Amino acid sequence: LLETTAMRRREGPHAATTPPRLQPAVLLLSLLAPCTALRGAAARSGGAVACIDSAVQHRVPRWRDALPRGDELDDRILSVALPSIANLAVIPLVGAVDTFWIGRMGDALALAGQGAANQVFFSTYFLIAFIPTITAPLVAKAAGGGDIDGAARRVCEALFLANVLGALGTALLVLIPAAPLSVVLPPTAPAFEYARRYLRLRSLSLIPALLSSIGFAAFRGLLDNVTPLRVSLASNALNLVLDPVLIFGARLGVAGAAVATAASEVFAGGLYVALLLRRRLLRLGALLTPPRLSDLLPLLRGGAAMLLRQVALNVAFVSATRRTQLMDPTGVAAAAYSITNQVYSLGVVVMLAMQAAGATLVPSALARGGGGEGGAAGGGARGDGGATAAARRVADRLIGWSTLIAAGLGLAQAAAMPYLTPLFTPLPAVREAVAAPARVAALVTLTNGPIFAGEGIMMGLGAFGPLAAVTAAGVGVMVAGLSLSARLGLGVASVWWSLLAFHAVLLVGQLGHHLRLSPLATAGRGASSSVECAVLPPPVGEVCVAGEDAAA
Repeated sequence: LLETTAMRRREGPHAATTPPRLQPAVLLLSLLAPCTALRGAAARSGGAVACIDSAVQHRVPRWRDALPRGDELDDRILSVALPSIANLAVIPLVGAVDTFWIGRMGDALALAGQGAANQVFFSTYFLIAFIPTITAPLVAKAAGGGDIDGAARRVCEALFLANVLGALGTALLVLIPAAPLSVVLPPTAPAFEYARRYLRLRSLSLIPALLSSIGFAAFRGLLDNVTPLRVSLASNALNLVLDPVLIFGARLGVAGAAVATAASEVFAGGLYVALLLRRRLLRLGALLTPPRLSDLLPLLRGGAAMLLRQVALNVAFVSATRRTQLMDPTGVAAAAYSITNQVYSLGVVVMLAMQAAGATLVPSALARGGGGEGGAAGGGARGDGGATAAARRVADRLIGWSTLIAAGLGLAQAAAMPYLTPLFTPLPAVREAVAAPARVAALVTLTNGPIFAGEGIMMGLGAFGPLAAVTAAGVGVMVAGLSLSARLGLGVASVWWSLLAFHAVLLVGQLGHHLRLSPLATAGRGASSSVECAVLPPPVGEVCVAGEDAAA
């Protein structure tokens, strides 16, 4: 057909209408050729082609295509996710080291106080950290379309907002730490003084921590996860060295752990600023120059919904921490929750990496017109329908990967917890209190896969409002569960059962959005230009099918 089209163009209206004789090999090519081969043939013959005809009826079912299969798409996902996992894992590993050294003090109240202070610090941090959550997809969209200047503007706008809001948060936590702490821990609690000292010193690094988060989001938006990994390794190595020196050598106790963590975050923030300047994604004047309101609208529109989501999440986890702090005056229940949560967070960072992959790969695929050879760079062959179908395939595969990884993490967590608990505390009462909640926490880990992948996909699509609504509904269920468990006098395990109920709501809402309500859910429906692509074993490669039922 390509040769006939070219012949007609060369010979004019009197050209022969009978196509040239096609050899069997050419017929096979016309049915199974990769899109790239067909486009190459089109370019050589003067014709044009989008993808192979809908006569090819065999398609890989969507659920099966979502499973890892060792193809180019898996390579692309892992190239983004694995460095993110290594980067994000450094943070809870260092937190685990903090918990380890404080646990070596042999004081359950010190461990409980650190847990309460960290909850207040991170609640404040995450109320402001909606900014980098929005920044990564915006940078990915701009960079995917080749607009590096636009990506730099987004980074500068995010940094300005982070400086302003971070200064307010720092003033609150440093000058009057007792006020926010009282939300989590009653002022008369024995662990309150430990928490107050830790929080005041830890909060000095709030602005640097926000700068680091935005720097990480900027490089993630550029699909560069190696640079943030290097920054994290360098800064957290400093923390690892300072912890025992300040806690025991300088005899600062819990305050020494706070100083070590703050120093490492200041170091990381400075590194990110230097790297952003080198990549020309930042101008120093932009840190203090207010951007125009019109430039801030993309951040503020998505930020309002994400702020609501962060408020809802903070309500849930502050309630959980307060519930454990009030269970007993000795701090055993709070220490057990702190240890369980610390181990659980090691698995969460892997899921956060999959969330980050979804927040960057999905908008990047849409911005490139489907990516690879099929996007705008490839002559616009796939068009908008092809871009949406390609983004949906990325999203489905992310969910498949995340689900399998979470299942492995949950089983590993359940098996390893009896051996990990003695590393965190020498106290028999705390070790015994950890056993039951650790088993429920492993169940919660099993549900993390599709949830975190779904969050990343919704962020990448800009569906911040629906994401906030689903989160708020889940938080309502969790808070109700915590309230019921408090009335019944249940233990630490009930906090994790409440979190599991929260995850059940998230799972239903996010998968429902992805399969029914998302723009990706209707990719290719009812349009003759719809495209479904799959990668077959060599030497075939990528096969794309165009037709009205391509979304089947």
